Parts: sequence; structure tokens; C-alpha cells
Amino acid sequence: MSETELGSVSAAQHAASMASYVHAGCARAAQLSNRGPLRFDASGGLHPDILAAYREHGCYVFEGIVDEQEIAELRADIQFLLDHAPTGQGASVDHLGRPAYGQDFAINPYLFIKPLSDPWGGTKILGGRHPTRMIQPTPSDTAPDEVVHILTGMCQTMPSGLRLYGHPDLLAIAAAINGDDFVPYNDATFVKLPGLGGSVSWHQDGVTHWDNPDWDDGIHGFNFQVQLYKCTARNCLWVVPGTHKLGRIDIKSLIADNAGSEQLPDAIPLLCQPGDVTVVNRQMLHGSFANTSQDLRVSLTFGFHRRSSILDAHGALGQSATETYDEQRIFERSQLIQVAIDARARHHPEETRFSYQPFVGLEDDYRFNRECFEHIVRDYNLKDLSI
Repeated sequence: MSETELGSVSAAQHAASMASYVHAGCARAAQLSNRGPLRFDASGGLHPDILAAYREHGCYVFEGIVDEQEIAELRADIQFLLDHAPTGQGASVDHLGRPAYGQDFAINPYLFIKPLSDPWGGTKILGGRHPTRMIQPTPSDTAPDEVVHILTGMCQTMPSGLRLYGHPDLLAIAAAINGDDFVPYNDATFVKLPGLGGSVSWHQDGVTHWDNPDWDDGIHGFNFQVQLYKCTARNCLWVVPGTHKLGRIDIKSLIADNAGSEQLPDAIPLLCQPGDVTVVNRQMLHGSFANTSQDLRVSLTFGFHRRSSILDAHGALGQSATETYDEQRIFERSQLIQVAIDARARHHPEETRFSYQPFVGLEDDYRFNRECFEHIVRDYNLKDLSI
């Protein structure tokens, strides 16, 4: 199917059209050496084979990092958010007429879209980084007018989300990729409801450093995605391995050269089980298709940068271009990591807490308590470090 067929297919037709593509993509994915359990070397660093695979392909699937109990806690908090969501964008009550959750935060944590739609493709939103639009199948007559697409601010809306942000294994991976003085980016939880979830058209995340004379294939950082449910080829993130090394890609021409089809021939699905965590380079070409399957996907997405990529950069994407990320701004946003480490340690005293290099010696100033929540955690996403 080509971009000219937007809105002209049913959900069933869309699902049928994906069958052979899904089969071929899964076969390509099986050939890559980019997944396995988390492993460390003799000195305690991330195993060099994992780093090499990530740097070659631009993505890695860590299997089973988050245990079943923590997955259950995360699912429960997500269910609370969905149960207490407003009835639509801008609404103030939930489906039971109660005051909708999250109205006291500076940024409303809910983003709604039309079912099976592509909200950003072919628009200028987010710096115009989604230049083409995915197929938007026609939803069923019983579909709601709007569905939740993204939940933001997981560290303030979900106690389990804050604890996840301080996960020692995830932070160790961040340090191995971006250095011990790594800095945070932002977070967004993607919700792909069965038969209703929207698409995210092909794009590269970074917008700031394409013309930087010091550009390299890691300058725009990476994103984790923690998977709460099984990710199938029909609802998961698809990536084109190796594209993080190519610089800024002319996506419109790429689609045009593929006979206008969004089914890019070299892409693979990032198949996951609950508790798996993907790491995806933000320069990699990636996207996801409308979820015409009956499988739910919930992906808690949060990223990290090299400090050198952020220092003195200007705001981009969700941040104003008038903002400058100076040392104080970076420090203020990074405080959340240290608070999350302490919140996790209180809940998981059996773990060895992560030592975050920029806050060594300051740990007692960032203990998790009510005052700390109000001054550091609440509305932390106003200070995201987007590039």
C-alpha cells in the first residue's frame, strides 16, 4: 500500500496487507546478533560484545532485565492512569465522571489521537521530523472518537515509574554508552491499544546536531523502551539497522523510491517479551505501524545523552529554542536521577544502588520524601533536555 491510499483501507485490510512484510521482517530480525541477557565484563562494565553490537546495529534488546514483580507494579500504575484518564483531549472528567487525573501538573500527562491514526506524519510537529504519513486504516464503527496515545511524566504520575528510572542496570547501561556523567533527556509512555493504537511515521529523533562539525553516530543519545507486554511484529517498534551512521536521511525520497510504500525493505521489528528492554540510538530510522492486531503494547520510553551533546545546546522539539542548556539547567534536570535512585533503594533494599557520578557526595541532599517530590519530581518534565 502506498501513501496515496490513506484512509482507504479497513483495519482488516491493513492487517492482511502486513502479513508477508511481517514474516520477512521477523526473518531479518532473527539474523541479527543484537539481543540477549544483560552481561558485564570482569571489571563490572557492560560486556564489550554488547557495546559492539549496539554500535554496529544502533539497537539492542536486553532480555528479562525487569522482573515479574516490577512489571506487575508498572502495569498496575498504568491501569490506574488509563482508568482515571480524561474522556478526551481537553476534558476534565474521566469515564465515570470523576475529576480526571493529572490536571494539577503543568503538562497534562495524556495525549489523545484518533484511533489508528498517524498524528505527526507529514506535519511540522516536532521539528517536522516525520515528513511522510503512515497508512491510517478506518477504525470500526464502535471505536471511540479518541484514544490515549502517549502518557508523559512517568516519574511523577507513577511511583513505579520513578523507581524504574533509578534501576541500577539501566543506569549502568546509560553510563556505558554515554559516559559516567550522562544526562537525562525525557520520557513518554507509548500505549498501543488493541485494534485502536496509532502509528508513528518513519523518523530520526535528533534534530540539533546534524550539521555539527563534531557529529558522530552517537551524538543524539539513545532511548530505552521497557516493555510491559509482549511486543509482536504488528504492534512493536520497527527499526532500520545501521541507519544511525548515515547522518540525516531523506525519508521522503526513501519512501518514494520504495514505490511510495511505508514497508521499508530493510526494517526489522524489535520483538520483546514482558520485562525486555530495548536500547535504540536516536539517530536510527524507526517507526511503528497502526495496531490492527489484538495485542496491547505499553512501552515506557526514556532517554539519556552525553553531557557534551547537551552543554550549551539550545532547546528543541518540546523545549523552546530560546532555552540554553547551561550547567545549572543540566544539574536541575539531573537531580531526578538521584532522587529516583533513592526511591528505588527504599523499595528494593536488596539491590546495590547505582552511583551516579555527578551526584557523588550529594546523596543525602536528594533523599526521596514529600518535600523532595514537590521541589524536584513535580513538573520535572518542564526541564527536559531535548535536542
